[in-house]
Amino acid sequence: MAEAEKKGKFARLKKWFREMKSELKKVVWPSGKQVLNNSLVVVACVVIVGLIVGLLDFGAGELLSLFLKLF
Repeated sequence: MAEAEKKGKFARLKKWFREMKSELKKVVWPSGKQVLNNSLVVVACVVIVGLIVGLLDFGAGELLSLFLKLF
């Protein structure tokens, strides 16, 4: 019984890899230029959002500091 179960699991795993390989052949991979361009856009967005969050954090800290000095 255990042998049949192992063979069934192995067959399913083998089928899964075969189907995965078949699906990966259908994928249209981006060119190197597209990957570079998209990566630069992501890095630029991260830097911009980081600067905005940093400025808001600095402003909130200064505002809180001034508020605490009043009391």
